[in-house]
Amino acid sequence: MLEILYRDEYLVAINKPSGLLVHRSLIDRHETQFAIQLTRDQIGQKVFPVHRLDKPTSGVLLFALDSDTARLLTEQFTANLVQKTYLAVVRGYTEESGIINYPLKEELDKIADANADQDKPAQAAITHYRRLATVELPYPVGRYPTARYSLLELRPKTGRKHQLRRHLKHIFHPIVGDTTHGDGKHNALFREKFACQRLLLHAASIQLQHPKHLATLQIAAPLPETFHTIAALFPPCNPDKN
Repeated sequence: MLEILYRDEYLVAINKPSGLLVHRSLIDRHETQFAIQLTRDQIGQKVFPVHRLDKPTSGVLLFALDSDTARLLTEQFTANLVQKTYLAVVRGYTEESGIINYPLKEELDKIADANADQDKPAQAAITHYRRLATVELPYPVGRYPTARYSLLELRPKTGRKHQLRRHLKHIFHPIVGDTTHGDGKHNALFREKFACQRLLLHAASIQLQHPKHLATLQIAAPLPETFHTIAALFPPCNPDKN
């Protein structure tokens, strides 16, 4: 059963587990479970996706329950009026806060995007980040006797594909567990020492205007167990309260 974070007659939000696709994909043709179908079957009615989370990312995933609500929500996402907050564990000690303003070329898949424009120019991409805590672990990685990490709050101001993962790689602080844009040595350390097989990126909350009631709506997703265990390495921070 999926964890339902919010539901009314217009919307439903779930806490998507890491490893679950939002919808069917040519890239992952072997997968048989998808957030759209699982949510639909659980609540007994059709759901309409209005945004997406990468397969390895957990956290708040919002669906509309009718096409008109979906249209109104999509307009908010397109206009960047929705505030999304993520938590991430990254390699190294970052600055206390910063803005990553780095345009991104669209990542195209050879199969799913075979007919897409291969020469499309890079698009504006902006991410704000704030360092919540740091930790130094007594494990050697490469030529270093210890390993340093930061727990970050991330607020993307645009919604490019894999934006957070690519932006953190750009500033040389890749997200732990990222097998595409990350650092394999640090990923291996977390698998070995903490049995952490996932990307340490979690969509912690989303804030938007309710498309019908017009009141501000904030929906938060508690950390999954594995991520919570890792976050506990960063005392005295309690990321679920941020």
